[in-house]
Amino acid sequence: MERSLTHIALFAALIAVLGLVPRVDLAAGVPITAQSLGIMLCGTVLGAKRGALAVLLFLLLVALGLPLLSGGRGGLGVFVGPSAGFLIGFPVAAFVAGWIMERTTLAPFWAATCGGVIGGIGVLYVFGISGMAIVLGKSLPEAALLGLAFLPGDVIKAVLTGFVTQAIARARPAALLARA
Repeated sequence: MERSLTHIALFAALIAVLGLVPRVDLAAGVPITAQSLGIMLCGTVLGAKRGALAVLLFLLLVALGLPLLSGGRGGLGVFVGPSAGFLIGFPVAAFVAGWIMERTTLAPFWAATCGGVIGGIGVLYVFGISGMAIVLGKSLPEAALLGLAFLPGDVIKAVLTGFVTQAIARARPAALLARA
């Protein structure tokens, strides 16, 4: 139990640290950030439940006003802006990435990359594009077109998730809680 809480807090901090990487602002008001890499890693390293809990802890801290999102954003206002759908989808994306990692017998690189693509891109885009459509007053196809700007970077993040998860599996197999 104590070990799980430590891992959850550590990965919530990882997501916050990835917010320090400079963001790229898009016209739609949703920035490209490194934090979605942290969301993918939460699932693939910690597993479905712990990964989702780490993301929920991070979002709780953001809601309390801590400026942990890229660009120093925080507070309840971020949950009604153009990126609200992505934020709401973060824990679900981590859960799905972790679920895939836990359930598949693929090598860690491939399992984590698949988890990153399906959870960290597919699931996250369902929430994010829906949120952009609602907040920006766009149709779903228009919002999906705006969301395509994120795709190249997110594919790179999914592959990085695979490499990092594989490195953890090789260096410290017991630290890969999704496979424990």
